[in-house]
Amino acid sequence: MANRIALVTGAAAGIGAACSKRLARDGVAVGVLDLDAERCADTVAAIEAAGGEAIALGADISNRAQVKAALAKLRERFGPVTILVNNAGVTDFVPFEEIKEERWEVVFKINVLGQIIVAQEVLPDMKAKGWGRIVNISSSSAQTGAVNMCTYSASKGAVVTLTRSMAQELGPLGITVNNIPPGSVMGTIMSEANRDRFQIPTEVLLQTIPVRRMGEPNDIANACAWLCHEDSGYVNGQTIGVNGGRVVS
Repeated sequence: MANRIALVTGAAAGIGAACSKRLARDGVAVGVLDLDAERCADTVAAIEAAGGEAIALGADISNRAQVKAALAKLRERFGPVTILVNNAGVTDFVPFEEIKEERWEVVFKINVLGQIIVAQEVLPDMKAKGWGRIVNISSSSAQTGAVNMCTYSASKGAVVTLTRSMAQELGPLGITVNNIPPGSVMGTIMSEANRDRFQIPTEVLLQTIPVRRMGEPNDIANACAWLCHEDSGYVNGQTIGVNGGRVVS
């Protein structure tokens, strides 16, 4: 994987940071992107301390101009981008009867349109190389639904079907597109900020997970790294659940 260049969104902490560090460990130079570059300093520092290469980038993924500007910096530093981990997103906790159109639009603009924008902007690099890996991060709530999370779950369900369609369209170009729906991962910005909103106590939730533990960001990162590898070139359009067996397919 040496000489590969990756962009990981939502990479200041949690799953995005873990994916960035894991790819860097494989020799990939990483563009670590979040809402602003300062948030990414710790992730970049950890990568560089381990001997890897990374650059901190700032952009709102739903703003095409900001994405273009961030990618220009990444290309200037390392070169064309052939790996994309579409991880950035927002959550939403609200009863179904209280869903507002304005919030629905925000969640879908970031969680769905944002992934489309970033993928479109890196696509020319992948087409030119005849090789690319795109991993869209969805959510196990897209597979099961979740109480008070209709907007979020629906947006992540859109990511699953978006992945399937992208895979069919981009596969002939040498670009694979897969998605990972994480399940019950602690230690992320979303999970920590919304811990008191979870409907199921942790001790009860653990009984629904066959491996009897909560997920960690590195669990997702390891699966992501495999999907980004040369060896996974025949895996395309797939939903790779990383959830300890809570959701099986």
